[in-house]
Amino acid sequence: MTRWAMVADLRRCVGCQTCTAACKHANATPPGVQWRRVIDMEVGEYPDVQRAFVPVGCQHCDEPPCMEVCPSTATKKRADGIVTIDYDLCIGCAYCAVACPYQARYKTERPSFAYGRQTEQERKRQDDSRLGVATKCTFCVDRIDYGMENNLTPGVDPEATPACVNACIAQALAFGDLDDPQSNVSKLLAENQSFRMHEELGTGPGFHYLWDRKDGDETPPTS
Repeated sequence: MTRWAMVADLRRCVGCQTCTAACKHANATPPGVQWRRVIDMEVGEYPDVQRAFVPVGCQHCDEPPCMEVCPSTATKKRADGIVTIDYDLCIGCAYCAVACPYQARYKTERPSFAYGRQTEQERKRQDDSRLGVATKCTFCVDRIDYGMENNLTPGVDPEATPACVNACIAQALAFGDLDDPQSNVSKLLAENQSFRMHEELGTGPGFHYLWDRKDGDETPPTS
């Protein structure tokens, strides 16, 4: 089997928002819609205060609550763990957005443009099928499927890897198959302490966060 997952190394992320920009460019999302965003957090008490940058988005859960509440079966989970939305079936009720504990879903009622008036690039990439329906991060599923059809390895070959991972200047993001013990993400999770966001809810997120090495060495891994 295959279980696609993403790993974010919180020791590496510098909060540059390049992943956010890469996602918007790759998916032509409108202003105000960020399928990949980075939360800027402060932790600790003065004078021992630190900042942490946390990439967030759809967690592609094992038990997605968004899918359970969808009355039209528009939200589905593939065998490889990717949670998808069928825009032809979605009725725009937004139940899924309410059910999602990660605030990862968006709904755009009408076209909007970065500079008020539609640019030529925006005109070419406008997708009316995403109006009035739920949208979210797809793990760049089109790139993954293309890679699998062409003997490429998602997470290794850029053409088959999510745009945010390719763009990360600090190499804080990684993508791969959790069911393959030799994959990059499996090795990272084996070598480092990690957590998953709101794991106590039983959603089984497919997004893992690294925060320290298991041997206590705080030096960021090079793999």
